[in-house]
Amino acid sequence: MCGIFFSLSTNGSVLPNEETCTLLRNRGPDSFQVHTVQRSLAPGHSVHSPAPNIVLTFVSTVLSLRGDRIHSQPFVDPTTQSVLCWNGEAWKIAGEPVQDNDTELIFQSFLHAIKPCSGQELSRTSTERDEKGAVRRIADVISNITGPFSFVFYDAVNSKLYFSRDCLGRRSLLRGLDEAGNLRICSICDSSSSTHFDEVDTNGVHMIDFEQNILQNALGPGPIKFNLESIQTLPWEHKEPSLSYLQTQRNPIPQMNKSIPDGTPPPLTVDSPCVQELEQALRESLQLRIQNVPEPPSTTSGDVKVSVLFSGGLDCTLLARLSHDVLSKDETIDLLNVAFENPRVAAAAANKGEATLSVYESCPDRMTGRAAFAELQRVCPDRNWRFVAIDIPYAQTIAHRDMVKRLMRPHNTEMDLSIACALYFASRAKGTALDSRGNSIEPRQYTSSARVLLSGLGADELFAGYARHGVAFARDGFRGLIDEIHLDVSRLGKRNLGRDDRILSNCGREPRYPYLDEDFVSYVLRAPVWEKCGFGVPDLPEGTTTDQTGIDSEKKALRLLALKLGMSHVAREKKRAIQFGSRTAKMEKGRTKGTDALS
Repeated sequence: MCGIFFSLSTNGSVLPNEETCTLLRNRGPDSFQVHTVQRSLAPGHSVHSPAPNIVLTFVSTVLSLRGDRIHSQPFVDPTTQSVLCWNGEAWKIAGEPVQDNDTELIFQSFLHAIKPCSGQELSRTSTERDEKGAVRRIADVISNITGPFSFVFYDAVNSKLYFSRDCLGRRSLLRGLDEAGNLRICSICDSSSSTHFDEVDTNGVHMIDFEQNILQNALGPGPIKFNLESIQTLPWEHKEPSLSYLQTQRNPIPQMNKSIPDGTPPPLTVDSPCVQELEQALRESLQLRIQNVPEPPSTTSGDVKVSVLFSGGLDCTLLARLSHDVLSKDETIDLLNVAFENPRVAAAAANKGEATLSVYESCPDRMTGRAAFAELQRVCPDRNWRFVAIDIPYAQTIAHRDMVKRLMRPHNTEMDLSIACALYFASRAKGTALDSRGNSIEPRQYTSSARVLLSGLGADELFAGYARHGVAFARDGFRGLIDEIHLDVSRLGKRNLGRDDRILSNCGREPRYPYLDEDFVSYVLRAPVWEKCGFGVPDLPEGTTTDQTGIDSEKKALRLLALKLGMSHVAREKKRAIQFGSRTAKMEKGRTKGTDALS
């Protein structure tokens, strides 16, 4: 995980202010570096003034999780003066797993892509052709990356700047203009500017050509300001890339299988081939994300490497269970479970005489979390599971609310705040810990040292886990169900992953999403819908020995996998939104809706 800041100015170097630098360091506490580049615009840009200098400022912070040492950024090539700020995890390049530091490999791939043609001095025509080839080769490099990323890359050879997020939007990157017209690109909203920041679109890789007219008023007098409309986009496409100058990129996510069953599909069971294939695909995705995680900085709490954002629900508990099969048995896995004091809910319970448990232990996610913790102990007794109960008093929620709102910007609704609060306090990982093994049975104060946070996000969209999926099937059958899933998957990159990344990364931890691995998503999308959920699929005949009673149709393949792995209780757990499970929603009295904008 890294923090990125970039600015483009004609009025000297533009740096982030102190607050933004602090937030960037929170994301990447292992390294902080600044690099500036000065260059002149093409001659003749203006008839009224000489060609001005433009200044490119790059700032990078680093959370080191790949390789055997810290690789400080920005990366600068001494030969070409090209620059890379990279915030991502390239798990594979061109289908080959990346064993060492991925940033170095990506940078070398970019440098190779922009390398000029060999031979004698190039003619103007051949130079233009090679620039087009460089754009094509850059697009090819990016298309071959498997993993989450955002980046800013300056191609000093061909005078171009590239910036992007991956097509699923798993890493944050925002852009905006300040009052002086300077372009800023940053992992978080840069508070030194009151100008609105927008999420960088996930529709492709964005390119600025410094040899083109990229500045407003470039042909007239007055201050020079950047023109956002001059940014070109290399879009993701499912078809083969074109040969035009404005290149396209191969989309790593395939089109969804929209086939309708011919008749009634066969029943789904724990022994169905699709459940076995699902287990293998999810295990492979998980292995990339939790194997070879480096030791965290020395702490007094023990060097736990991997933690799970743990509500006790199906998706996160499956990740915990499969992590047990991947990691060495001597590694503790932290289960981070957050519960909030909600004064509105507490008052209602007191009025009804129902306050038998504490405000924290009565939270739905706390109860399911403890039940899933017990089931993991039963199924995997040779693993030390550490249940971290993170209790957040109402006063503490209020004290941190401005910081949460600051981090989630430009998102600004009541629902954003409810979800972000839960993620923010869970990622701080401060609570009372109870180990499943060892002599102590008393909870103790604890802060997890794990820098990797596993999240179950994406499972609901891929496997029809929302109530509206059932509504769509009831209304329009398989066609309606397929259309609803397709809508969910197609807008993943435009939803809330950037917000979640800004929140979860603020404590120097990196969220990882096994359900959103490109290869896993591709496998699920190619499968017919009746192999993912149970809508329209008949129950097993009477007398079948496998107990599948009470297994819901939503995410049925995942539920059967949990049953296969011995977790019968988790397999039957109902879907619950994080803001209701942790009780961050509707803390104050009033008639607010989730879509209401914050004041």
